Amino acid sequence: MSPSSSMHAKHLLVAFVAALAGSACSWEQAYYAAQTWQRNECSKLPDSSERDRCANRAGASYDAYRRQTEEGRPK
Repeated sequence: MSPSSSMHAKHLLVAFVAALAGSACSWEQAYYAAQTWQRNECSKLPDSSERDRCANRAGASYDAYRRQTEEGRPK
């Protein structure tokens, strides 16, 4: 993916998540929608090991994501 198409994809993702956040969807639903999009992007990678790493990162549950973000926050 070229840098310009990657930037465009990120802008689309941000717009998509913002639209979901503004609707009746929960953050969890938005997370899983973004995760589905990411897995789709991973499937486009030509290198199989890179594709697998990408898919593994996109496979984290919402609860695991929440725990990870909570650990990083100052108390």
